[in-house]
Amino acid sequence: MDVGGTKAAVRATTRDGVRVADVVMSSAEWDAEPADAAAAWLADVLLRALPTGSTIGALVVGAQGLDNPDVARDLEQALVQRGHHQVRCVNDAALLVPAAGLDQGLGLIAGTGAIGTGTDAAERSFVTGGWGWVIGDEAGAAGLVREATKAALLAHDDGEPDDGLLQALLADFGVADAERLARAVNDDPTMANWAPHAAAVFHAADRGSALAAEVIRAGAAHLVRLIDQLRRRGAVGDAVVAAGGVITAQPRLADGVRELLAERHPDLRFVLLDQPPVAGAWFLANRLVA
Repeated sequence: MDVGGTKAAVRATTRDGVRVADVVMSSAEWDAEPADAAAAWLADVLLRALPTGSTIGALVVGAQGLDNPDVARDLEQALVQRGHHQVRCVNDAALLVPAAGLDQGLGLIAGTGAIGTGTDAAERSFVTGGWGWVIGDEAGAAGLVREATKAALLAHDDGEPDDGLLQALLADFGVADAERLARAVNDDPTMANWAPHAAAVFHAADRGSALAAEVIRAGAAHLVRLIDQLRRRGAVGDAVVAAGGVITAQPRLADGVRELLAERHPDLRFVLLDQPPVAGAWFLANRLVA
């Protein structure tokens, strides 16, 4: 299972590899804590996704919110109490490296939010970033909209002519002026309100907005800083695997990360994941029963 900020994916096969489920549904109600409630939510998703009467031999859950090893262990224990004896819970970013067919590497997600993940030589896992759309996640969809709104409003107050970013945000939020844009963003400070407008930032950059382009460059720099932090803490691997709805759909962000990585970490290759991260959960589940 891959449970992100907006959707949950379930992939299941028989022991001989016959696929019996490959579905995606909303994860709007997902929360990693408390563990009992999280396990109940996962059980409900599995009940709806799997064929009637299925027996689960191994379960791997990669989920948003499992940044802390104690939280992951609590969820594993709650799932064991529900009868899942072969179970492993990790942050959703930890699915990227196995999904790419690699044994080692560093993972980056830039989707609804933004987070990095890695493991050290002793196979201890850790994450960087992922602090949420209000104070972090600069390269996630909601974070990009937050930063773009700030940049456009600051330029407006500086008396600068609009270079296209402000108008793009006004049109996308369906408001008439800067003051109403501020209200539209502030009055509903939720991921659901902010994230859908990220495409407008990229469209503005493509039409020549220097402000939008700078916001995107800053987002790329934030992602590479997550890699800096992971490596300082001992993360191993020779590849960075990136996934998430923003970085896979927006070449401007992916290219920015690739260029900065080449400058600061020339020994790392950049891999843009070309399949859903749930494939990594499926790979890890097969390891549990190998």
